[in-house]
Amino acid sequence: MATQAVVSESRSKMQKALDVLQDELKSFRGGRATPALVDHIRVEYYGSPTPLKSLATVSAPEADMLVIKPFDPASLKEIEKAIKSSNLSIAPVIEGKFIRLNIPPLSGERRKQLVQQVKQAGEQAKVSIRNIRRDANKALEKQEKDGDITEDDRDSAKKQIDDITKEFTDKTDGLVAHKTDEILKD
Repeated sequence: MATQAVVSESRSKMQKALDVLQDELKSFRGGRATPALVDHIRVEYYGSPTPLKSLATVSAPEADMLVIKPFDPASLKEIEKAIKSSNLSIAPVIEGKFIRLNIPPLSGERRKQLVQQVKQAGEQAKVSIRNIRRDANKALEKQEKDGDITEDDRDSAKKQIDDITKEFTDKTDGLVAHKTDEILKD
């Protein structure tokens, strides 16, 4: 049945939009330092941008510190450069064969800024989800116009897509609320 293909494809795309939001939210820090803070950093390594986590181990030995130990000590300078050019606003300190990142406590104003950024990311995810719904509805209308499905099939599938859209926007709101709480506590 053609309508079920559209519905399942929409669900899959909405899940991907939610996954992107989850990955993006990892880069916003709450009260503790986590290795996920540097997951998005790419290091110019032998001419190609490489994810930091594939070049080094990242650990959080203390609540306010990250330690980055490169597998190849020669990549230390490139990693430092990538951290400095990232949006972390944290100065890396090279100590022998590893890099230490001291994570300062968040000020009240900075927490409010981070909450705004989290809400913007959530809104972008919801826009993506609504765009997926719009595209699915267009596909269903085209199928009905072409005579592939009946009007009742189209309406039933649209209802399913609306339910899925509501489910994923609720999940998005939940993720944003959880991250907001994490940032504001401490």
